[in-house]
Amino acid sequence: MNLTRKRTGAKLSRIVIHNETVYLCGQIPAGLNDDIVGQTKAVLASIDSDLEEAGTDKSKLLSALIHVKDNKDVATFNELWNAWLPEGCAPARTCVQSTMANDAVLVEVTVIAAL
Repeated sequence: MNLTRKRTGAKLSRIVIHNETVYLCGQIPAGLNDDIVGQTKAVLASIDSDLEEAGTDKSKLLSALIHVKDNKDVATFNELWNAWLPEGCAPARTCVQSTMANDAVLVEVTVIAAL
C-alpha cells in the first residue's frame, strides 16, 4: 500500500495520496471578506495548487463535494465552476446548502482526483 500525507497538522492533512488517488481536505477561501465570486475563485485556485503539489490536475477530478452557505449562490458558483473545469472532465458531484463552521465562509469544496 502506498500512502502519503502532505501538510499534516493535528486534525487534518491537506493532501492524502493513496495508491493512485488524491484526496484534498475541504478548501475554503483565505480571505473571508470577499463575496461568493471572490471566495469561489480563491477556493478553485487553492484546489489547483494542491492538485499540482500532489502531481495531478483538475482534468483528473473523480468527485467533488460542494457546500454553499446559501442556495442563492449556487448559480454564481456553477458559472465559475463551469468556466474553471476543462470540457469533458466533469466529476461526480454533490452540491448542498450547509451551515458553515465559520459564518464568513460562503463556499467550501472537497475533491478527489486520480493521479
